Amino acid sequence: MDWLYVLMPISGVTIFWPGLIILGVGVGIIGGFFGMGGAWMVTPGLNILGFPMAFAIGTDIAHMAGKSLISTMRHGKFGNVDYKLGLIMLVGTIVGFEAGAQMVMWLERIGNVEAVVRWLYLVLLTLIAWMVFADVAKKKKKDREAIASGKEVDALSTGIEWHKTLHKIKIPPMIHFEAAQITCTAWLPILISFLTGWVAGILGIGGGLIRMPALIYLIGCPTHVAVGTDLFEVMISGLYGAFTYTMKGRTELVAAVIMLVGAAVGAQVGTVATKYIKGYGIRIAFGLAVIGCGLSVLLKLLAKMYPAYAALCNNSATVLVLGLVFCMSAYIFVKMVQGAKAEVAAKNK
Repeated sequence: MDWLYVLMPISGVTIFWPGLIILGVGVGIIGGFFGMGGAWMVTPGLNILGFPMAFAIGTDIAHMAGKSLISTMRHGKFGNVDYKLGLIMLVGTIVGFEAGAQMVMWLERIGNVEAVVRWLYLVLLTLIAWMVFADVAKKKKKDREAIASGKEVDALSTGIEWHKTLHKIKIPPMIHFEAAQITCTAWLPILISFLTGWVAGILGIGGGLIRMPALIYLIGCPTHVAVGTDLFEVMISGLYGAFTYTMKGRTELVAAVIMLVGAAVGAQVGTVATKYIKGYGIRIAFGLAVIGCGLSVLLKLLAKMYPAYAALCNNSATVLVLGLVFCMSAYIFVKMVQGAKAEVAAKNK
């Protein structure tokens, strides 16, 4: 069975290459569906396959750039990418990310940076999960009230509508975003992208996990446009990250290319699935993914607090992340097949 293993020329480790393809397919599906780079899934996955952590991060970023490019092109064909909004937010994201990175340097100088970052991560994920499910509960309440009063349920109704309050700010210049179908002051996406970039810089992630809900709840993007526009930003930041990690000799390009074979297929599935799973279906699945991610971070914290159980907690965190990738991928794939079948049946009537 030696043919199932390949020697990585830069890191010098031998890797089970079908595992790279399987991981690529799963993360491609989830990334194309949620609009995230998926670093929180890929890095531990590569680490468990045998990569040293520095190579796992560098290879993840190189793979993320290629996968996001494929997903963005596909979403662009569906009209899901607001390029003007993405470019404006890119400015705030870059400045905010650098501010966050500088803050990490400061935390490192005063010590204990790892614990601070992990706790911040946990608080942030808890807030995002609360926001998503509070939104779902509020929309269901609105729907029940509409049914009780004999009215039709508005398919476009939403639960949390913070963006409507923020759209009342009329500081020039005002800009209309065609794909997102919103008009607001240009300072709103710039400020929000700065804050999300700042948090991403502190946490050391691509930012899709934070930016996607910010696009929905604070800027007011429809869910499918938030997914496509976020991927556009992930693509650009990923290309820069791939370049800088490659220059530092921490990218295993052979592994990134093998993963891209799987991710190219998975990204197509995840992107097409957004046609068949409605906005709130995406939000609920996203909320569940956030909860799973939060639990894995909590297990990592417990491993630090209780060294006697470190191996158990670390292994449980890895199994949780990989199990989440498998379950989410399977759910999205099944829903896409069901939606495609229903569409074909409707056309044949």
